[in-house]
Order: sequence, then C-alpha cells, then structure tokens
Amino acid sequence: MDGAPQPPLFATCPKCGHQRQADEQSLDPGLCPACGLVFAKWIRRGSFVPAIQRATEEEEAPIPGFRDRLLAVPEEMDATAWWGRLILLGLLTFWSWRLAGYDYRNGEMGSSFMHAILLPIHEAGHVLFIPLGEFMTIAGGSLFQWLLPLGCAAAFLVQNRDPFGAAIGLWWSGTSLLDLAPYIYDAKAPQLVLLGGHTGEDGPHDWIYLLDQFGRVNQSPTYGALAYGLGVAVMVLGLGWAGLLLYRQHYRHMSRSTAKTTIK
Repeated sequence: MDGAPQPPLFATCPKCGHQRQADEQSLDPGLCPACGLVFAKWIRRGSFVPAIQRATEEEEAPIPGFRDRLLAVPEEMDATAWWGRLILLGLLTFWSWRLAGYDYRNGEMGSSFMHAILLPIHEAGHVLFIPLGEFMTIAGGSLFQWLLPLGCAAAFLVQNRDPFGAAIGLWWSGTSLLDLAPYIYDAKAPQLVLLGGHTGEDGPHDWIYLLDQFGRVNQSPTYGALAYGLGVAVMVLGLGWAGLLLYRQHYRHMSRSTAKTTIK
C-alpha cells in the first residue's frame, strides 16, 4: 500500500549501533532516530572508500568516552527540531525561575502544576516499595519521586544517545527536590495540609517518621533548605547542559556552512 511506512535502510545504525524500536517505524526510514545519520550518505561513502580501509577505520575509531556522550550532538542539523528545543529550553528556564521563587518554608510549591505531576509519582513510590518493609515504604514516595526523573535521564543518555533529553531529565530531578523541600522543612513544626486533609500533627507525615528514625526531626528546617538549594543547583545544571548542547550543534552547523562557502 502507498500509505504504508517504508522499511528503514538499516534496522541497526551502522554508526551509533542504535536498533530501531517498534515505535520508531513511522519515522524517516532514511535517518537514524538516535544520532541523525543519513543512511544514503553512509552508503555513498562506501562507493569511494575501499572496504579494507573502511574496516580499518571503523576498528580503530575510538569508543566514545563519558564526556563525549554527555556532549554528543547530531551530525546533521534539523532546523525545526533545533528551534523546537530552543523554545522548550526557554520555557523551562522561565518555569524554573517561577518554581525557584516559591517560598519552600510555607509550601507554596504545592500550588504549582509541577506538584500535580509529581504527587502521583510520589504516591506510586509508596506502593512500589511495600515489599521492602515499613521504612522503605514510607521513604519510597520521596525516593521514587526523585529517582524516576534520573532514570529517564539515564535512559535518554545510554539507550537513546540523546544527551539533550538527559539534560531535561536532570532538570526534572531538580524540580522534584524543590517539591520535596517544603515537606522536609515542615517536619519540625507541621503546618502543611497533606493529601488526607490533615497536618503532620494529626496523621502520617513521611518526613516526621523518617527523620525521627535518626533523631533528626529538629533539624528538618536545615534539611529542607538543603533540598531547596540542591534542587535549584540541579535545575540550573540541567538547563546549562541543554543550552551547551544546542550551542555546540549550532556552532558546528555554522562552521560547516562557512567551510562549504569558502570551498565554493
């Protein structure tokens, strides 16, 4: 049928080794969805590079180090995708400024849209950690709320080879720490109205329980401030990483355009 998606030229990318997934079958069959390699150019390369030399080059090609993975950008620049990511970065930067402006000492973060995203994840964490006992069940809410974004970041970086996606995942983990800061701060003198409609004095409060296990409830304001500060720092780090990747991609594109113009 004419409307059926065309099979990709390579099921496994000859450059980065990415294996096309089922949900990627509708994407451009001529491009690697992970690194952006244009398969037609790769094939044409083989027409003028001797097989022995090509095999030698591929065997001797250095394995990308951790730093190279963190700063990897596609060989070809898709202007639409680049501008889309730039707009996303701008929106997240503005949102970060709003989130960081909330006073963690009175729970203003609870009125944010980000809190509405993180709350179901938090509650799911309690359920997931039930097999590990009471302490981990209670800690699991905060732990899963923080670890899920980091897991997404790792998946983008390792599996998808997409450091920009990983940077956004890192930013998300920073917002999660901001969301936890008021809850931690509240343990010493509970004022926040929790999900069940009560404060920590009247019912369960994760961080009263957790800090009480170590005799640290009175230090909860300090820990809440640390969570807030670390959350802001992680958000800035994620945004800075994403911005650096976009700059590197644009700089590479401009350098190549200049080189082509000079050759002509």
